[in-house]
Amino acid sequence: MALVAHPPSPSHHRQSPLITIRTTYQRLNSSISQTTSLPQTNTSTKYHLPLLQQLTSLCQSKQSLPQALTLLQQQNPHHETLDSLQRKEAIGLLLQACGRYQDIETGREVHRMVASSTLFHKDVVITTRLITMYSMCGSPLDSRLVFDGLEKKNLFQWNAMVSGYSRNKLYEEALRAFIELVLQTEFKPDNFTFPSVIKACGGIFDVGLGQGVHGMTAKLGVLGDVFVCNALIAFYGKCGLVDEAVKVFDYMSEKNLVSWNSMICVFAENGFAQEGLGLFSEMIKCEKSFVPDVASLVTILPICAGEGNLEMGMVFHGLAVKLGLNQELMVKNALLDMYSKCGCLSHAKGLFDKDNNKNVVSWNTMIGGFATQGDTRGTFYLLRKMQVEGREKTNEVTILNVLPVCLERSELLCLKELHAYSIRHGFHYDQLVANAFIAAYAKCGSLCSSQLMFNGMETKTVSSWNALIGGYAQNGAPRKALEFYLQMISSGIKPDRFSLGSLLLACSHMKSLRFGKEIHGYLIRIGLETDPFIVISLLSLYIRCGKSASARVLFEEMENKSLVSWNALIAGYSQNGLPDEALVLFRQMLSDGIQHDEISINSVFGACSQLSALRLGKEAHCYALKAHLAEDIFVGCSIIDMYAKSGCIEQARRVFEKLRDKDVALWNAIIVGYGLHGYGKEALELFEKMLAFGMKPDGFTFVGILMACCHSGLVEEGLKYFNDMQNFHGITPKLEHYACIVDMLGRAGRLDESLRLINEMPDEPDAGIWSSLLSSCKTFNALDIGTKVAEKLFELEPNKAENYVLLSNLFAASGKWDDVRRVRQKMKEVGLQKDAGRSWIELGGKVYSFMAGNTSFTGSKQMQNMWRRLEEKIRKIGYKPNTDSALHELAEDEKIEVLRGHSEKQAICVGLLRTSKGETLRINKNLRICVDCHNAAKLISKVVEREIVIRDNKRFHHFRNGFCSCGDYW
Repeated sequence: MALVAHPPSPSHHRQSPLITIRTTYQRLNSSISQTTSLPQTNTSTKYHLPLLQQLTSLCQSKQSLPQALTLLQQQNPHHETLDSLQRKEAIGLLLQACGRYQDIETGREVHRMVASSTLFHKDVVITTRLITMYSMCGSPLDSRLVFDGLEKKNLFQWNAMVSGYSRNKLYEEALRAFIELVLQTEFKPDNFTFPSVIKACGGIFDVGLGQGVHGMTAKLGVLGDVFVCNALIAFYGKCGLVDEAVKVFDYMSEKNLVSWNSMICVFAENGFAQEGLGLFSEMIKCEKSFVPDVASLVTILPICAGEGNLEMGMVFHGLAVKLGLNQELMVKNALLDMYSKCGCLSHAKGLFDKDNNKNVVSWNTMIGGFATQGDTRGTFYLLRKMQVEGREKTNEVTILNVLPVCLERSELLCLKELHAYSIRHGFHYDQLVANAFIAAYAKCGSLCSSQLMFNGMETKTVSSWNALIGGYAQNGAPRKALEFYLQMISSGIKPDRFSLGSLLLACSHMKSLRFGKEIHGYLIRIGLETDPFIVISLLSLYIRCGKSASARVLFEEMENKSLVSWNALIAGYSQNGLPDEALVLFRQMLSDGIQHDEISINSVFGACSQLSALRLGKEAHCYALKAHLAEDIFVGCSIIDMYAKSGCIEQARRVFEKLRDKDVALWNAIIVGYGLHGYGKEALELFEKMLAFGMKPDGFTFVGILMACCHSGLVEEGLKYFNDMQNFHGITPKLEHYACIVDMLGRAGRLDESLRLINEMPDEPDAGIWSSLLSSCKTFNALDIGTKVAEKLFELEPNKAENYVLLSNLFAASGKWDDVRRVRQKMKEVGLQKDAGRSWIELGGKVYSFMAGNTSFTGSKQMQNMWRRLEEKIRKIGYKPNTDSALHELAEDEKIEVLRGHSEKQAICVGLLRTSKGETLRINKNLRICVDCHNAAKLISKVVEREIVIRDNKRFHHFRNGFCSCGDYW
């Protein structure tokens, strides 16, 4: 699409449109005064006979048209009171009125009267008006019958026929009639012909043909006509060629109000909001000082709506009042739309309630406003009120505006009610409505209803298939989405960018890199790989499949990187355990001048959470406060999560308490935070408080509650809440809830119960559940159960190093060294390597990382000396190395040396060396903390009189004065 480099006039950039519009009010008022003082046009004809005047008066109302026809028919042809010219004018007036009010039945009666008249059945003016009347009534076929019945045709009749086709959106027929006119007659198209032809070119989006017609207008000398130029402006705007439209506009020696309105509309529809506002200002200030009309306001108000510019919208509202146009129905509807889209729904509702002249567009606009705000109750209330009042009937647009609020399973009943209503009124036959119902059922979790709706469609377009495929891809059934895609292909329907985008999403959910790459190759072959929508889908695919490097290559190849693409890659780095890269990319985004949003900052908080980088997290929190993002619910959740995962549960609680509008997600975030820290009782107190506030818990709430009970050893409480979740709150347990219970029972040594629960689960247990139980078997030396569990685990994940390590540790804890060697040999054969223990600590905004047994750290001598001093002190108060934590076949003194090299001990030493006295140390570890390091950390916290917070891969440990917050239960 060609873009306009500069607005049509340099004056557009002199000052803001808002200031310009305000400062031109005085001049505009003067213009209005002049306009209102102009003499009224004399609407009476040169005939002053009472009968003709009576007919003219009757033609001003649709209800009076049959009466006008009767009056005309009552004239006795032998004793006429109207002469032939008067009668001809009366017929013409009546035909115009029939077209204007779309009264085709009265128009047909007039046609019969004309056909039976020897005087008028061949009259050029009347036959032309018959052609026009039928086309205005939406019956171009009747227009054609009249046209074809003419013995001789003139240019007016050809123009009426071309215009009729174009008016009824039969653009190809209009162009065929035009070609017939040019090739088969001696007439030359004129300034009445070309506007309809140009409109037809725009209707079929044929730029080449339109430009050819543009050339014809220049050749035939009609390019200077204002109506032709207005049509060309609209054509180029519709085809996205804004700069061409500007050239035509600037070329015009004479512009009328329609010219200005058309050009403003071109800017508005092609995303040039500021240029549109600037041109409106120039229109008011120009030499002729055009006074905006209804068309001007209904063109400019959507710009304010699209930009969310409430202040500017209110200025135009004031202008409408000043011009006396605020009671015009189209203007009122545009104002409703503007206030709704600018987030001022209460103001829109006020205007709506005061309006006693609503049409279906008014209702649809208001319903759409409530739906956009996600107000399900308000949306359905308005829909029912619309039916009760009964003045305006709902239509397909009404249904389409209501459906967006049907997003959750809880709205399924409302959706079915709406579907039944649509069936009763026949709306479900509309393709758009049917497709929207398919998507809505999928969003509400009823994929079977979605498929039934699809199966019931007689004609299935690519959009219908897309709705179904997208519904399955987005709602947990990616394999079914793939199946339906293959069915669509086999049915002969060619996929479009939306089909392929949904297919990529399905591959992302399945983490099927092979299928995804095949689709990527297909996209390259058909030239869609650079489509912005497709690129984002490809980025998501590679990110979800853990291929961050491939995603980065794709990202760097993008010519125009949108905010969505930046957000996708930043989030991808964060999700794939690359928080450092996420933060670096966020800084690059800011330096490139890309304006961030809530999604960007959420990803930053997620990266800080992974690193437990408290200082960076605090900086991000300050940044969010300055950017006025901290009050956003999702950002608030991320801030709470960041502080909780950085070891500052108290700060997380303070953030939670300061947020005014607390929804379930915020309660969930703080409950999960307390659970991670092992503060089970506090988490349960928060849950009861949440219920007291009338909040309805969801599945995520109970994950947090069960996790808190698990980490705090509150087994009976955990089992109680698990039962309450099903019996009192009606929530069906999912795999993650069973995983919490299995882990909780395993940690408590109730391994048989844990195994029994796994066997009784309605769903197949995943590898995480078996891994959790195997870890518990190692803790309690349950070799028999552990070996059986390991078999199940290896069936699911035969190539995961962590599983071999768990089994090896189980054998090592039981002294089965031959089995240990066998397992480790198997790992070598498979090509797997154990993850080394790694810890990291943030000091002065920089993250320092340590690996078990690695002494290459700069300053390692100081670190070793620090450990010797610490070990000497803690031995005096009871420390004795727990060599059972060194799962190696070594001598005791060698095991002690291995324990000294554990990564968390290195991090503690460096932290003590590089921080001031009394400062809390916050350390992260990629594996579960061993018993020896746990014992050492407790005693170190006492001798150095500091709090040490260690976050391992399971939970947080707060070491204070010789004790741990976990109570030695982890």
